[in-house]
Amino acid sequence: MPHIVKSTILDAPTGAVWNALRDFNGHDRWHPEVATSTIERAQAADKIGCIRRFKLQDGSELREQLLALSDLEQTFSYCLLDTPIPMFNYVAHVRLLPVTDGDRTFWHWESRFTARPADAERLTQMVAEQIYQAGFDAIRRHLKEAA
Repeated sequence: MPHIVKSTILDAPTGAVWNALRDFNGHDRWHPEVATSTIERAQAADKIGCIRRFKLQDGSELREQLLALSDLEQTFSYCLLDTPIPMFNYVAHVRLLPVTDGDRTFWHWESRFTARPADAERLTQMVAEQIYQAGFDAIRRHLKEAA
């Protein structure tokens, strides 16, 4: 079972980073792979159990469900419901922590999923780089533009 753990430090306070990340329907405003995003059944984007449907830049569609969200701990978890990518049982967790030296943010993003053995290494690399690392880089740009 692939287990991906990525982290970074952002030169922004946790409140600013959390405001961007906690919106479960906000990826299309900052992640370069996401073209559009909507929450199904017009539910609130912070309602546990809500489902976001988003279209990627390549035209493929995914559905993810919000499993947990804590403003106090600045964490959220979600799972992948539908995807054209051959990965299964994908569950991810995001956590922010303050770095008091310079009022910065530590961002931890991890996931586990199952995949066919022939696909596991390729999918692990894809999630780590095209999703997580691209997300880290995109949030840096997004926060600079917002400042």
